[in-house]
Amino acid sequence: MRLVVRAHPGASRTDAKWDGTVLHVRVTARAAEGAANRALIQVVANALGVRRSAVSLVAGERSRDKLIDVNGLEQASLDRLRDH
Repeated sequence: MRLVVRAHPGASRTDAKWDGTVLHVRVTARAAEGAANRALIQVVANALGVRRSAVSLVAGERSRDKLIDVNGLEQASLDRLRDH
């Protein structure tokens, strides 16, 4: 399943919150040498309850707007997570 993610690197705290169909992910890591992308993948995995290896960056490596692929996540599970 593919998700649209908006990255917020250099934030004061780490969290993930839905805004409609976009997952906003705040990470404390700075956008240097891929540190923020690695942190973002970990936060997304934790938020969705999947392994880190199930999450991969498809597009947006150097952008705040990213496309993430999550293996093993079903639409019904995603809908329940969005409702919280």
